[in-house]
Amino acid sequence: MSEEPVRSTPVLGIDIGGSGIKGAPVDLATGEFTTKRLRITTPQKSTPKNVAAVVGEIVENFSKIIGDGPIGVTIPAVVTHGKTRSAANIDKSWIDADAEKVFEEQLGRDILLVNDADAAGIAEVHYGAAQGHPGLVILTTLGTGIGTAIVYRGVLIPNSELGHIEVDGHDAEKRAAASVKEKEGLSYKEWIPRLQKYYERLEALMWPDMIVIGGGVSKNSDKFIPKLKLNAEVVPAKLLNTAGIVGAAWLAADRQIHPDQLR
Repeated sequence: MSEEPVRSTPVLGIDIGGSGIKGAPVDLATGEFTTKRLRITTPQKSTPKNVAAVVGEIVENFSKIIGDGPIGVTIPAVVTHGKTRSAANIDKSWIDADAEKVFEEQLGRDILLVNDADAAGIAEVHYGAAQGHPGLVILTTLGTGIGTAIVYRGVLIPNSELGHIEVDGHDAEKRAAASVKEKEGLSYKEWIPRLQKYYERLEALMWPDMIVIGGGVSKNSDKFIPKLKLNAEVVPAKLLNTAGIVGAAWLAADRQIHPDQLR
């Protein structure tokens, strides 16, 4: 397991979504917010510069609580070495943008930018459904698409994008995401076979010890998780809509401990 980041001062986590940008200081000893989160609507033109301005408002709001500590920010995009390589539900100007640098220049702070599903996976491993798990954990978020995170013995393998594996000739998330269930008006009975095929394929490729299922639909996990027949232990996520903020804060603190670690 990786060394745990320990900070007496709360660390700010910020979660950028297609409709809202949310942030809160996180107590890394417990994974809980130290005060009520702040949510600001995502700018209609959600370019890096416009989003960074909103993030700046959130940072300013919590500045007395977080001091000069690091800040973790999630984004619905692949992130490599501080650059955003894709754009899901945000402006296409994020593609190949030097986004981490944009935030740091706007805020004058040390920023860690991370994929939103990766942040959620780290949060579930350190504080949630997979807390302390010694093996291979895969988190999937069933929402507009299917986000994934791979964590092995507490170490994140970033940008997995396993929602896009091919199942029966289709991109998996175009058949099995929660948004597809809603769009096509599928009952749980009709949706479960699609989930079964997706998770069977995921298992055949990765052989995880545990699969954590998140996303808004996980609130009704009792209607579909018990019906999935897999080798791995399958559990619902615990942190729900706090996971991105919590995971971002943890990863920001972790980078201060391991500054030379390749991201």
